[in-house]
Amino acid sequence: MDDLGAEVFEGQRARLFGLAYRLLGSAAEAEDLVQETYLRWSRVTGPVEVPAAWLTRVITNLCLSRLTSARRQRESYAGPWLPEPVLTAGGALGPLETVEQRESVSMGVLILLERLTPVERAVFVLREAFGHSHAEIAGVLGIEEAHSRQLHRRARAHVGEPRKRFESDREQHRRIVRRFLEAATRGDVAALERLLADDVIAWTDGGGSVTAARRPVYGLGKVARYLGGFVTRPEAAGVVVEFLEVNGEPAALIRGPGGDLLAIMTMELDGDHVAAVRTTVNPAKLAFAGAQLA
Repeated sequence: MDDLGAEVFEGQRARLFGLAYRLLGSAAEAEDLVQETYLRWSRVTGPVEVPAAWLTRVITNLCLSRLTSARRQRESYAGPWLPEPVLTAGGALGPLETVEQRESVSMGVLILLERLTPVERAVFVLREAFGHSHAEIAGVLGIEEAHSRQLHRRARAHVGEPRKRFESDREQHRRIVRRFLEAATRGDVAALERLLADDVIAWTDGGGSVTAARRPVYGLGKVARYLGGFVTRPEAAGVVVEFLEVNGEPAALIRGPGGDLLAIMTMELDGDHVAAVRTTVNPAKLAFAGAQLA
């Protein structure tokens, strides 16, 4: 591959990573498949009329193959599975200027995408996050345009319309997140109960590597007590909480006394109340965000 070919690929790298991440929910796997796409691009000997379309088709189909095996692995995952968190203020997943762009990388939507078949997920992501026409999607996936439209309607029905929560004031979101974390780090169960929705759910992804609840915790009282017990844990001593944007949303990053990243917590709001708490403590899933912070 000549310098021009390498330059063309580098111009597409960020977009390809963002596409693969949305399809897989894993930054590490997305990086692997971006590299595999690069290797295939480097072996091309003839002219490629539209490089962006060629690269999109290759990485999308690599992701479809990976999703088939990933689904089997997630069925045997130890405890709740959450997508791998990514710091997004620096543009790691592309521009997040619109509601559609932000929702396409949110923890909530990435979890909902797990309901879809691999090809439904591909159609949804290519259409919703990247604005491809159904004719373009059909070319990427090797299907009829009418089939692409059908798959998109089906995917939308499964995912629903989650846009409402992204239309709230982002500064208010940050304030509620800060109040929530302050109450949790004080062990103030009463304050947590005032901030939580009645039907709140808390997930903690430890992957079997660290101590974490093996099932989701449901309901205001149980979630408040679960989170309020944080200060009693040995690892809570000397932690530092930092607020940054993760997956397009305000989030809390919890570091140990030595600066190691221990957890990333995102919160989904329903008005002025926290409706969902998703905490990643699995070290393998924190590695990418940790490298971003370095």
